[in-house]
Amino acid sequence: MIGMDDIRSLVPHAGAMCLLEQVERWDEATVVCRTASHLRADHPLRRDGTLSAVHLIEYAAQAIAVHRGLLARASGEILPPGWLVAVRDVRLLVPRLDQLPAPLTIVARELVVYQGGTQYGFSALAGDLERASGRVSVVPVPGSGG
Repeated sequence: MIGMDDIRSLVPHAGAMCLLEQVERWDEATVVCRTASHLRADHPLRRDGTLSAVHLIEYAAQAIAVHRGLLARASGEILPPGWLVAVRDVRLLVPRLDQLPAPLTIVARELVVYQGGTQYGFSALAGDLERASGRVSVVPVPGSGG
């Protein structure tokens, strides 16, 4: 299991904006992350006391960054910074995250790697129920060596 210190070294976010708490497992194609950060009263994405389900896209993006970073680390490389450039086919099955009492499980599976980027499918679960799914495309920041 991979904890928050390692996760913080793999995502471009600091402090409370690092939303994931642990990596349960990962392989060449998939990462499974868990967190209960959506329950924090001081969550940085809360507005007027609520946390919209749309922020599950950010949870997925961070899971992708963790996965890409773990893959790079395993091959002795450093992952260049990336931009989230497209979100497709997102289904949000709940309106809010702050009302979900169970920890979140974020599953990101690499669908395709192409010159200059990658596309992942993701799902977010609370308990055993899917709460969101979709696809995210990421490209390296120009000039970053990616």
